[in-house]
Amino acid sequence: MLKPFVLFFSLTLTTFAWAQVGGEHTYQFLNLVSSPRQAALGGKVLTNVDYDVTQALFNPATINVEMDNQLALNYTSYLGGIGYGTAAYAYTVDRRTQTFHGGITYINYGSFEGYDEDGNSTGTFSGSETALSLGYATQIGYSDFYFGGNLKLITSKLEQYGSFGAAVDLGLVYINEYLDFNAALVVRNLGSQITTYAGLHEPLPFEVAFGMSQLMENVPIRWHITLDNLQEWPISRPNPARTTSDLSGNSTEESIGFIGQVIRHTIVGAEIFPEGGFNIRLGYNFRRGEDLRILDQRNFSGLSAGISIKMNKMRFSYTHAKYTSAGNSNFFGLQIDLQ
Repeated sequence: MLKPFVLFFSLTLTTFAWAQVGGEHTYQFLNLVSSPRQAALGGKVLTNVDYDVTQALFNPATINVEMDNQLALNYTSYLGGIGYGTAAYAYTVDRRTQTFHGGITYINYGSFEGYDEDGNSTGTFSGSETALSLGYATQIGYSDFYFGGNLKLITSKLEQYGSFGAAVDLGLVYINEYLDFNAALVVRNLGSQITTYAGLHEPLPFEVAFGMSQLMENVPIRWHITLDNLQEWPISRPNPARTTSDLSGNSTEESIGFIGQVIRHTIVGAEIFPEGGFNIRLGYNFRRGEDLRILDQRNFSGLSAGISIKMNKMRFSYTHAKYTSAGNSNFFGLQIDLQ
């Protein structure tokens, strides 16, 4: 039963191996951090199979009955005055059909002053984008593997230009209850624009990611490791600002070796008291830390930390993530048990 899914993922990775990251795609908001929990653990976590209904926005294979009647609302005060948020809800029809999941991701870029080619003011304009998703997951036979998918409808309005698109996310998760170990593979944003902004089709921000996590045996800590953007190699290029010169005026470009490229794909995180009413979350995103690092200055880019507090049927989450000395982000979340 598992072989068809493995073959499907292999063909998918081969077909879309050309995909790139950063500034070359439309609907980039689809890969933004979806919740304070994700943000605290470095920005991307694929393996949490529990109450966290927002997790399914990134990996639909994690949809499970613990999410039944859970409603999550998240808001992020992002860089440059941008605000975005997510909402998610899951409902279990019965044990046979299992659980359906719905979600929304919304971003508002704020207001901008518009000018024509002669410098004359044309007034203010704004931009916003929204993605609606519907997801479902199922166990593969009687194995420890679960397969899930999200169907996403995407709308974008940037000044006078609009676009509409559709995409799917596909996820596979392995759950070893004996070892408290999970592993997951996710292929995200497989799709296309249906209507374009100005007649030019642009690719979606396709991404492949792999993650692992485990609850330690005698310590209340769950560790997480995620390898993101596996479809892209190399993932980082030399930064011109880090070019050095010797006394003779010879310039040397920044060198990023094999290990440096691997590290930039890596995100690590840890949850302390992960199953308790109060927990602490820590994470480090190596790519963010390296790409936003300032020479001769310690700014802690890539670090993130957050907390979660459960009170009756509500769970509050907060995360602070370091980006640069000039800009950081705060993530706020509320999950409500409606049962």
